[in-house]
Amino acid sequence: MNDEFKSIKELYDRIKPALISRSMEFKKIGYKNIREADIWNFLTSSKWQKSVELTLSEMVEDIFKVDPENVINYMIKQVSKEMREPFFDE
Repeated sequence: MNDEFKSIKELYDRIKPALISRSMEFKKIGYKNIREADIWNFLTSSKWQKSVELTLSEMVEDIFKVDPENVINYMIKQVSKEMREPFFDE
């Protein structure tokens, strides 16, 4: 993370417009369930996890290059990790 940000939340807030823009692009091409938080979580847990001294411009570039299929696959993995209980409609 760049030293100019005091927290991860501050960094997230700074690049949130790019995340929102990318999620809107995904919606236009049919990926209606991908939110900006999903893109953020995917990139922070995969591409950016081992990166050192990423610049803001590199992060924004990664946001606009991210493949929606990779984000969807990440989301599916995350859901499959959660404990699932049956639902009985009464």
